[in-house]
Amino acid sequence: MTDDAPACPECSQPMKSGGFVLVKREDDGRRTCRRLLRCAGLHVWWRWADRPEGPLETCPMPELFR
Repeated sequence: MTDDAPACPECSQPMKSGGFVLVKREDDGRRTCRRLLRCAGLHVWWRWADRPEGPLETCPMPELFR
């Protein structure tokens, strides 16, 4: 896992890591972490921490992580 944060897909601003959230993954039933990323434009994204090459997904509950 790297600390390189990508640019926000919505506004192109740099994103900062917002920590990790433990959730149950539906495709394999494992409890694993999602890495939160957010930008100055208040967009919140996440991806599976054990799949750093995976796509960024819009966080469905951004109000919980601002």
